Amino acid sequence: MTAALSTLRTPWRRVALGQWLVAALLAAVVVFLVVGSLQSSLFLQQTISGLANGGIYASLAVALVLIYRATEVINFAQGAIATFTTYVGWQLLAWGFHYWPMFALTIALAFVGGFVCELVAIRPVERRGNVLTVVIATIGLLILLEGLIGRIWGNEVKFMPSPFPARIYHLGGAAFSLQDLGTIGISIAAVVVLWLFFRFTKVGLAMRAAAVRPAAARLVGVRVSWMLSLGWGLAAALGAVSGLLAAASPSVLLQPSMMDGVLIYAFAAAVLGGLESAAGAVVAALLIGVLLSLLSSYVSWVTPALLLPVAFVLMLVVLLLKPTGLFGRTRVRKV
Repeated sequence: MTAALSTLRTPWRRVALGQWLVAALLAAVVVFLVVGSLQSSLFLQQTISGLANGGIYASLAVALVLIYRATEVINFAQGAIATFTTYVGWQLLAWGFHYWPMFALTIALAFVGGFVCELVAIRPVERRGNVLTVVIATIGLLILLEGLIGRIWGNEVKFMPSPFPARIYHLGGAAFSLQDLGTIGISIAAVVVLWLFFRFTKVGLAMRAAAVRPAAARLVGVRVSWMLSLGWGLAAALGAVSGLLAAASPSVLLQPSMMDGVLIYAFAAAVLGGLESAAGAVVAALLIGVLLSLLSSYVSWVTPALLLPVAFVLMLVVLLLKPTGLFGRTRVRKV
């Protein structure tokens, strides 16, 4: 009996130890960033810029986590959906809409589009119960959407205006733009609103139940299939936020493949944070954004072309050392 109890306690001790190690690691990273920012104006400037990029990755990473938690499938079309809705926003601006009404309308249209994509492209193949079939469907949706972008708007580069004035703020010797601060604020606000929705609304609770325990959710009257469609709609809305913020950046051009690189960074963030942890994805996305910004500034051989390989290496290291991610938990299934 004693041996059995000790066996049961061991996994919990390991989980607690792992949580403490992750907390200690994050605390060390925060201390490092604070001390570095106080010591160097360039370090502070690159940290702010990295947080802005990380905010864009965070919105898309949370979108990936939403769909993975519901279906255990990575949505490879998430970047294409974000790009398509960004083009829709660009078209609304061309028709005379002001930026913020366009922003709100684009997010609403993205939600409807994500909902329809799940109904038309995913649900018919999902009923077959084959995960690989659903993955192939998302890849087909990616190809279809990028083809439609070229067909409707052409493949030439377009420019999305920024909603923020071209104002530069100075703190000590560091200079950072209002664009960076606004990107950080909007992306984090979008994630917080989503968290409040899942935490304090009946629909949000039903969606969580449908994702975690679909069989039990059906028994209490939750329409699981519709909850999955809502999840796709919310993921598309978050992707629209990420795409609009990315397109407004001076260093990004609006083109059919605009979000392909961002999707890779977002996927790396989702893996690093834990594919089932939205909070972990946000933290990891911010860390990746800051890390890449600091590396490109302080390591001479890390050029912009090498930032994607760095993200791949980071993702590989995490998968080797902690496959569940920093905030993920090991699940035991009975077979």
